[in-house]
Amino acid sequence: MNTRTERDFLGEKQLPAHAPWGIHTARALDNFPLEGVRVPRAMVAALFLVKKACALASRELGYLADAKADAIVEACDALDHDACPLPALQGGAGTSTNMFVNEVLAGHASRRCGMPVDPVEDVNLHQSTNDVYPTALKVAAILGLRRMAAQVESLQGGLQRLERQFAHIPTIGRTELVDAVPLTLGAQFGAFSEAFARDRWRTFKCEERLRVVNLGGTAVGTGLAAPRDYIFLATDKLREITGLGLARGENLVDQTANADCFVEVSGILKACAANLLKVCGDLRLLHMEGSIRLPAVQAGSSIMPGKVNPVVLESAMQVAIKVQANDFIVTECASRGSLQINEFLPLLGSALLESMELLGCACGMLAGHAGGIVANEAACARRFGQSLEIVTAFLPALGYGRATELVEAFKQTGRSDFKTYLEEELGAELVARTLSPQNLMALGHR
Repeated sequence: MNTRTERDFLGEKQLPAHAPWGIHTARALDNFPLEGVRVPRAMVAALFLVKKACALASRELGYLADAKADAIVEACDALDHDACPLPALQGGAGTSTNMFVNEVLAGHASRRCGMPVDPVEDVNLHQSTNDVYPTALKVAAILGLRRMAAQVESLQGGLQRLERQFAHIPTIGRTELVDAVPLTLGAQFGAFSEAFARDRWRTFKCEERLRVVNLGGTAVGTGLAAPRDYIFLATDKLREITGLGLARGENLVDQTANADCFVEVSGILKACAANLLKVCGDLRLLHMEGSIRLPAVQAGSSIMPGKVNPVVLESAMQVAIKVQANDFIVTECASRGSLQINEFLPLLGSALLESMELLGCACGMLAGHAGGIVANEAACARRFGQSLEIVTAFLPALGYGRATELVEAFKQTGRSDFKTYLEEELGAELVARTLSPQNLMALGHR
């Protein structure tokens, strides 16, 4: 009473009586005992959308009975996207995940309409894993990109606010981690925000690469075993229910065999990760030297009382490293496809969707953290006044030779405040005008 028997062409298998899936999923659970990384929730949700579109197209064209189609559609809307027990790293180009979705939808639809709904004959009607799975991955990726872009926008906006807030604070720039010419603290944060502005633009543009799908191409992109009118209608239905600008590929054999669009998108994610890693590293340096103070969010040591570490930045930096590693996985998987299929889309999809989710979370986390950053104006003024490189701002008035003489003479005094020395030598009015934030950021002199 605690089991039920199902049969496929390999023979019979006992399943738990309460299992919502069928024999194919049960065999996959036995074949791939890989714990740790499940099929992404976003992938299951996107497969439900694809199955819904296919059922609507088949019903409209008379290939699927209304009662069965309605029950499948209702199941697509009702079922839990977190319920997939399968590991992401499965063989078969995603067939096990596709069949899991077919089986759970069939079981729910059968109970809904009071008649048997077959996972293959009804839910998978006119479909192959090879057109359903890549299409669902593109839908999941587009939705993931949009969620990520909203978080990148939040981070960009937060950094822009700090740019305006710190615009009046002169500080010293660094090149090679050594004092360089002066600028404002606001300008540094403006550079951070511009980097993420480009990430927003790139994310928006790369969505175009994901809008072309191979739904209707069935096994190898020829549409074999699918009606012609269904092939044209299925993508239209998917576009309607998702609200995404999807289009059927002109060459479905190409769209089925090649996964280079995912590599391109992953490269955009890697660029965002590079910016995240760089900006977080810079914020750690500015915090270490005292120019800014990061929010204190938790005790930093189990042995050193009072120590506070930049843990949020370190978390975001680890996300960036993970995304860069995932880009290698996506690239490797795409290049490992053979002839008319890419067998490694499950790993590719897992890595790609994980990168989007991680980057979105990290950017949102950093945006919230950045809201608590404060400038240490006294420390900025002290370092600014002590830096010999502020003399560079006086080159138009003094020339390189005279500026060098001032630096060498100051070194002989043994003093630490170079700005005060310049005021004594050149006059306070000239120094104030030359080292004002407006002059430092004026983009050249007149």
